[in-house]
Amino acid sequence: MKRRSFLIGGGMLALAPGLVACGMQGENRLQIQFLKGSIPSQVIEEFSRMAGAAIAFDPKVVEQFKEVFENLQAFQQPPASGNWDWLPFRQNSLAKPPDLLTLGDSWLQEAIAQELIAPLPVADIPLWSKLPQRWQDLVRRNSQGIPAIDGQVWGAPYRWGTTMIVYDVDRFAELGWVPQDWNDLWRSSLRGKISLLDQPREVIGLTLKKLGYSYNNQELAKIPNLKSELQALHQQAKLYSNDRYLQPLILRDTWAAVGWSTDLLPLMKRNPRLAAIIPQSGTALWADLWVHPQGRDLSVGAKSWIDFCWEATTANRLSLLSNGTSPMLMGMNKNEILPDLLANPLILPSEELIKRSEFLDPLTTTAAAEYLALWQEIRTT
Repeated sequence: MKRRSFLIGGGMLALAPGLVACGMQGENRLQIQFLKGSIPSQVIEEFSRMAGAAIAFDPKVVEQFKEVFENLQAFQQPPASGNWDWLPFRQNSLAKPPDLLTLGDSWLQEAIAQELIAPLPVADIPLWSKLPQRWQDLVRRNSQGIPAIDGQVWGAPYRWGTTMIVYDVDRFAELGWVPQDWNDLWRSSLRGKISLLDQPREVIGLTLKKLGYSYNNQELAKIPNLKSELQALHQQAKLYSNDRYLQPLILRDTWAAVGWSTDLLPLMKRNPRLAAIIPQSGTALWADLWVHPQGRDLSVGAKSWIDFCWEATTANRLSLLSNGTSPMLMGMNKNEILPDLLANPLILPSEELIKRSEFLDPLTTTAAAEYLALWQEIRTT
């Protein structure tokens, strides 16, 4: 038996008495809500098999983070008393929230500030100490959701990805070059031929990166040429969209697009004439996290699920099948990582490139207003 398999099995067996004890108290159900496509069915099935009768695993799929966030808000609403509680829909509304939900890191600040989620007791989750520091820092926040070195831990990152440039291989063969970095989007041959995300932080951020600044710069007015560079990029764009930016590329109305890796990786599997790059100066990073609703203790089963997601075998499987990368891969030896992952720089970029890339930090109120005002000005010129 390989050591990785033994560690997974041994970890679950060690937790089994706790799970059984919870079951004796009527609390042996583990309910999770996860974003569609973020957890492969093989991972769900393996955890169910290993937990066996010790825990009733109840995973539910949600379509969008907005739905998860609204669920978190609904869980905190006090139930209205009345004479209709016997009705099925009232019983559902009074049900306990799930133990864990998937939330994107960009939603984390608001979830903390609104007191929708509770800190995680990471001292009780063994593999937390193996999570690379970059991802630990991402979820350490103060009570307002602002990153803080001495903050509590508000989420468990289980996969991450990047913002990429995807392009039509045939079109670029005609041009005689392929994109390598953000500055290529400004080339005259791409005027009116690019799809961009309808996201100020992404578009202003990549422009900042092109100019040698951070995605998280909070003083835009002090950056020379930022407005003129954004105006020039605006002339390159055929459209802005968060959910329809790839259709023009598929139809060959555009030649390149800026998009999220979760959208682009499956698209390229179906369309071999498309290729993608992670810009060499660095890009925006995102992460999916397990968060715990406010108002109930984190169960033994929930702790074991988080740990299971961080096990080496699960991390490999999740990275291979979910169009996202487990953060645990960044701290693993190469001989622990599947060859197909090592060979794919879009799923597992170099350590140097990841160091040049950034998670998007929350903006101050003043900075957020400045980003929005600049975005609106550029879009209306």
